[in-house]
Amino acid sequence: MTGADILVKSLVEHGVEVLFAYPGGCSMPMHQALTRFGDSIRTILPRHEQGGAFAAQGYARATGKVGVAMATSGPGATNLVTAIADAKLDSVPIVCITGQVPTKAIGSDAFQETPMAEICRGITKHHYLVTKVSDLPRIMKEAFHIAATGRPGPVLIDMPKDVQLGDLADIDMDPPMCLPGYEASAPAIPSETIRQITAAIKLARRPVIYAGGGVVLGGASEELREFITKSGIPTVTTLMGLGAVPPEHEHSLDWLGMHGAAYANYAVRDCDLLIALGVRFDDRVTGKVEAFAKDAKIIHVDIDGSELNKNKEAHIPVRGDVKQFLTEMNKVVQKPEISDWQKHCVALKAKHPFSYDENFDGILQQHAIKTLSDITADMDTQITVGVGQHQMWAAQFYKFRKPRTWHSSSGLGTMGFGLPAAMGVQAALPNSLVIDIDGDGSFQMNVQELATCFCEELPVKVFLLNNQHLGMVVQWEDRFMDGNRAHTYLGPISHNEASGKSKVDRFKYAETRYPDFVKIAQGYGCGAASIKKKGDLEGAIREMIEHKGPYVLDVEVPYQEHVLPMIPGGKTVEDMILK
Repeated sequence: MTGADILVKSLVEHGVEVLFAYPGGCSMPMHQALTRFGDSIRTILPRHEQGGAFAAQGYARATGKVGVAMATSGPGATNLVTAIADAKLDSVPIVCITGQVPTKAIGSDAFQETPMAEICRGITKHHYLVTKVSDLPRIMKEAFHIAATGRPGPVLIDMPKDVQLGDLADIDMDPPMCLPGYEASAPAIPSETIRQITAAIKLARRPVIYAGGGVVLGGASEELREFITKSGIPTVTTLMGLGAVPPEHEHSLDWLGMHGAAYANYAVRDCDLLIALGVRFDDRVTGKVEAFAKDAKIIHVDIDGSELNKNKEAHIPVRGDVKQFLTEMNKVVQKPEISDWQKHCVALKAKHPFSYDENFDGILQQHAIKTLSDITADMDTQITVGVGQHQMWAAQFYKFRKPRTWHSSSGLGTMGFGLPAAMGVQAALPNSLVIDIDGDGSFQMNVQELATCFCEELPVKVFLLNNQHLGMVVQWEDRFMDGNRAHTYLGPISHNEASGKSKVDRFKYAETRYPDFVKIAQGYGCGAASIKKKGDLEGAIREMIEHKGPYVLDVEVPYQEHVLPMIPGGKTVEDMILK
């Protein structure tokens, strides 16, 4: 077997069902090997390597399995970098395989050579440069093990062309791994720690559970729901934690942070015990970190010990698996005496709901998303998003009742994530309704993946909230820069919106539409429509859903609408902007 054959056989043996791969000179042997394995792996051809790696993320986020992407050397490999960094920050298990120039040419500035191991050193969980065919079975085994265990993350395998072409007669496809110092799982949580935390909960009068992406990644959503029900403790989630707790749960306070619910932020401000589960005290959650939950005793549980006491010091730091922790806590936890606090949190939620002007006769972004949420409530729906205002509104107004149904570039905040991620989700879950809620800025960054959706028969729906601007940057210009427009209008520079101080009203629409997304989508073979009237919205959504293939619904919305509430960067809950 050649090195390329060994690599592909290893993918098959690790249960890889779908591979997102774009060929080139230094990865051709691997693509040739893929053809020799027939239908064992479905190889999807993206139209850009970044799209392929984001699709691998979508696959991983939706299933919990390791997603796999492949690219050639040089520019093909570097096009994966943003998606690799994105996976690192959101703890997504992917393996990225890159072609490399032959080993003898490494370091010579050969055609299409880039030092990928060095480039990705700080943005991968681990990385390999394969120099011997005989090492390949072990490296493949280690890569999948590292990506999927402990705190998940991306692993890079850089494959020189001569290693791909080299052959081996006597092959052990299941060699022992060599990972000195690597701990695949967290240690068992001491019973004394469980007793300490149980006592802290019993004494608390204003406790709050703060649940993050680690709960979803760790498969602990059911245990969390049981813990909330047994303890009665009001619960907030992070953006990554959406879906872990149903929004209708009586103790749910939805999500917190810069654009999170005001009631969630107020509850954390006032709590006396904060139980942080699978979170990293991200700056978009904490704002001014020293003022975050400043009067609370903090319990922090995380599988990654490096997160403990990194951003916020914990009174009881616990390195452990959050699912195991909650399983143990559910055996012993009792409801503390917090009925007054529960009533207070219910009152906060009633006083500060997510809201918008429901009387506006056009389509506001919030109304569009709420309508989509209502229509798809009983469907098997998966939502991806780009990055910007539409991302925050989707988190606010779409109801996520199950884990692994919300897919967002949260840590890196990568525009262009939504469409290719949806592509990967659709490949993983062919019978699900997969919708990319996107903005016109984000959508155009990977719009070429419409071709992949059409050619690979992936019926992704794009719900495009089109305001002709980089909406989140516009919001910051309006709030903090006296409305001065600095390259945030996406139309021709001759238009009035392109520069100068904005003095238009809140519900202003861009005067000229650019580009024509309906024609673009149709050019790729996709269904498409454009709407502006509020009365057309529900019918257009149903038409989008019922269309058999990929579809783009271009929804014209105003560009002066702001995402509220908002805690300015580095500020506190006391500085929260509510209107």
